[in-house]
Amino acid sequence: MNSLIKIRNYPFNREFCCMQLPTAGLLIVQNRKLLLAFSKNKQCFYLPGGKIDEGETATGALCREIREELNLSLAENELKYYTHISAPAYGEEDGVVMEQDCFLVDKPIEPMASAEIGELKYFSLTEYLEQESKAPGAVMILKQLRTDDLID
Repeated sequence: MNSLIKIRNYPFNREFCCMQLPTAGLLIVQNRKLLLAFSKNKQCFYLPGGKIDEGETATGALCREIREELNLSLAENELKYYTHISAPAYGEEDGVVMEQDCFLVDKPIEPMASAEIGELKYFSLTEYLEQESKAPGAVMILKQLRTDDLID
């Protein structure tokens, strides 16, 4: 029996009792800090990006989300796969796990907050851990970037 079903078009794994939310996140590193976006809806800084719609690739979804959130046009071939993270989805119901492919962009860009994004800010791991609200996925990726000596 297949333990994977779909609820609200997202995979739900009965074996582990959680809904998996496929997402893609953009990693913009400058001066050894990671750019995070403040969601007006969720009241927290997190990676720019978002949900992957059915039929979309991770890079296609990320380009779409970045146009919406950062008013920035990126081509899929400008994105370099970095890692995948699994973490509790911040601001979602208990049991929802964000499955996020993370991509680096290595070109000069000038993002501007738009749509539901209230602010953009660069963080070191220590600076982010001082925030009142912390998205588990953002903490994970900041730790990985620090381990890989890409941020402070």
